[in-house]
Amino acid sequence: MERSRVMATKFLKKRTQRREKPSCGGPPYRHENHIGRLPPEVLLKILTFLDAPTLYSIGCVNKQLHELANTNALWYRLYIQECAKKKTLKAKLVDEVAYGLTSATIQEKPRGHWKRLLFKKMAGFNPNKWISQLKVINPYTGLPRQTEHVLRSLGVTWELTMTDKAGQQSTFKHSHAFFSESTLNLTWIGLGGPEWWNILSLQLHGVVPLTLDRGSASYRPATWRSLMAEVDTNKHNWRFFGSDKLVRVKHSLLFPGLILGLWRSNMDIVFIKVNLHLHKLVEKILLGSITCPYAVPEYQPVFDDVDPKYGLHGYKVHVELHDMMKLIMSDQFTGLFCRRQNISDGYVMLTPISMEKKSEHTAFADKFSLKWRSEGLEGVVENCCVLSVTVLDESQTPFWCVCSPVAIVLSNEDLWYDYRGDTYVIRYKDSEGKISMDLIWMEEQGQYFLVKFQVYLPVAKINRCFGRNYKE
Repeated sequence: MERSRVMATKFLKKRTQRREKPSCGGPPYRHENHIGRLPPEVLLKILTFLDAPTLYSIGCVNKQLHELANTNALWYRLYIQECAKKKTLKAKLVDEVAYGLTSATIQEKPRGHWKRLLFKKMAGFNPNKWISQLKVINPYTGLPRQTEHVLRSLGVTWELTMTDKAGQQSTFKHSHAFFSESTLNLTWIGLGGPEWWNILSLQLHGVVPLTLDRGSASYRPATWRSLMAEVDTNKHNWRFFGSDKLVRVKHSLLFPGLILGLWRSNMDIVFIKVNLHLHKLVEKILLGSITCPYAVPEYQPVFDDVDPKYGLHGYKVHVELHDMMKLIMSDQFTGLFCRRQNISDGYVMLTPISMEKKSEHTAFADKFSLKWRSEGLEGVVENCCVLSVTVLDESQTPFWCVCSPVAIVLSNEDLWYDYRGDTYVIRYKDSEGKISMDLIWMEEQGQYFLVKFQVYLPVAKINRCFGRNYKE
C-alpha cells in the first residue's frame, strides 16, 4: 500500500509539472499539461492510492483535480481507514464496510462531509470537549461563559478575502481582536489601499488549524475554513453613519456587523472592522463549511397551553455599547413583559428603561466615538459606537441577538422637562426587531443620560415560536 501511494504521488507530480522540451526548427521550449488529457476515471483511480495529506494537497493544483480530490467516496474510504487505525473498527472489516455502502448512499452526504470528519479525527478534535465547555452559561449575559477560551484554545484566526472585478483575490489575516461580554470585534489594517469601487465581493472565514499525521514523514499543516459571511458589494445596501476629517465609515444593512473605513479624498479602503455576536459563534466556525455558513436552527420552546400570556413575559435584555476597544455601557434588565393591550403595529414592546422611572436612568462617563487607525494615521469618528443586544426569553434562551454600529443623532423633539440639554436618539431596525434609545446631553455634567430604552419584537415571530395567536 505504501509503495502504491508513493508511485501514485510521483506520477501526479511528474504529470502536473511543466516540462521543457527542446524542438528543432521551432520554439526552444514547449509547455504541455499531460494530466488534463487523462480520463476522469483514470485520475480517480490514481487518487485512491493517496493518503489524506497528499490528497488534500493535490486538490489545490487545479480545478479538475480539486473536483476529483473532493469526491465523497475517496474521503469516506480514508475515514474508514482512520477509524480502523484508531481501533474503532477492526482493520479486516474496513473493505467490507467501505464497499457495503452503495455509492449513492455515500454521495447523499453534503460535499466535504467525510473530509471534515476525517480531518477532525486525525487532528484529535473532540467535539464533546467544547460542547461541555459551552454548557456553562454566564447569568449576566445569558451566553456561554467559555466562548473566548474555546476560540483561543482552538487557535482560531480570521481571514478576509477580497475579490476585485478582474477576478483577482487577496486574503488578509485580522490585525486585532477584542472580546467584549457579548461580541467579538475584529480589525483589518494594512490592506494596501484597495479601491472600493473595484471590489466585487468580500468573504469572512473563520480558520481552525489542523495537523495531519504529525508523526509521519508526510506531515504537513492544514486548516479548516468556515464561511462566516459573504458580501456582494453591488447587491448589499450600504449606509454612511459617521465621518471625521480623514475618513468616512459605513456598514452593510444586510450584514450590520461589517464596517468599512474609506478615505474622504479617493474612497480607498483604510480599514475594515467586523463585529460578531458570540451567540453560536463556536458552532458557526466548527460546523460550517468553506462555501456555506452554518445555519443556526430556530429555537422552538415547549408549548404551554396553561399560561394565557405565554410569550409576553419573562424576558431579559443584556445591552452593551462599546467603541471596539473598551466598553461604554453594559447593563442587564430582567422581568420584562408586554400586556396584550400594548401590542401595536405588529410589535411586542419591552421597556427596560422608561421615561417615568427616573431611578432607571443611566449616565455615561465616556462620550460615544469610534477609534480607528491605519499604518500611519489614526483618528476618532465622533457620535457613533457599536450596539450589542441579547434578548432572552422566559427559559433564558437567546431569542434575538444583534450587533451593529449605530449613530447618535440629534433629535428635533424636546419633551424632557426634567432635563436641560439636547436630546439624542439611537435607532436600529431589522427583520427580527427594533431598538430605540433616547439620550440627554447634560452640558454642565459633561455626560449623556439614557432616559428611555425600548425593544420591539415582531408579533409574527412570537406567534411562530411560542405557538400563540396574538393579534397584531
